[in-house]
Amino acid sequence: MNQTNHFFNLGYGWLCKHCTAEDAERKHHDHGTRARFFTEGEAEEKEPKLSTLALARWTHSTRRSLTCPRCEIEEMISAG
Repeated sequence: MNQTNHFFNLGYGWLCKHCTAEDAERKHHDHGTRARFFTEGEAEEKEPKLSTLALARWTHSTRRSLTCPRCEIEEMISAG
């Protein structure tokens, strides 16, 4: 897996390390904090959650730097 200071490449896109860590922490913290009675029910009552992570985007067509759409951190990518 290729990685830089702020991003890692999964083979199909680059993910922000910071946002991925926040997602994992949130998932860990939210899991089990409410009683099952309060989390089960009609689908309309639940908050929608995206099934995919926000992938970083190239900032320019030269593909020399990435930016995270969530936290807006940016990093130059050096050639392999």
